[in-house]
Amino acid sequence: MTLWLARHARPLVAPGICYGALDVAADGPATLAAAHTLAAALPLGFCVRSSTLQRCEQLAQALSALRPDLTPIFDPRLREMDFGRWEGLRWDAIGQPALEAWTADFAHHRPGGGESVQIFMQRVVAAWDAVGPQPTLWITHAGVARACSLLAAGIRNIDRADQWPHAAPGYGEWITFEPAIPAQTPPGHSGC
Repeated sequence: MTLWLARHARPLVAPGICYGALDVAADGPATLAAAHTLAAALPLGFCVRSSTLQRCEQLAQALSALRPDLTPIFDPRLREMDFGRWEGLRWDAIGQPALEAWTADFAHHRPGGGESVQIFMQRVVAAWDAVGPQPTLWITHAGVARACSLLAAGIRNIDRADQWPHAAPGYGEWITFEPAIPAQTPPGHSGC
């Protein structure tokens, strides 16, 4: 079973802004270009799940318009990490003491009063564990892709900031993983 993770196109937000759960749109032409590339690359028979943030919904809908067999299911577990009061602020305006407090307790600190990394990871783990045998595409965010690279390595919890991966797909690009599929499908699991 293969899991593809596609990142939304470039968001319409100024560089240097914290925009995790901020619901910003993506660039329209870049979204359409990403949808065309994905539509050409994806084989038949894929299940599509998308974050509920509009920058991902735009890509999911554009992809479905090109390939009606790729009808998305919108899944809030695939949303980017929520940075609470930090959302919409410049990273440099958040302040070094606030960033150091997060780094000092990386797993449990709730940056800006939003989600802790542990809560975010639990949300992504729940989606990862629900992937069925059908090849699946997630249209999602850099943070989710980073979390999945940990999961693919068998890591479900981290304690320190230096354990968090830096690599993520670029805007409109994707990566693939091979999650282990449970021997039995859970009751009520649709497979997608």
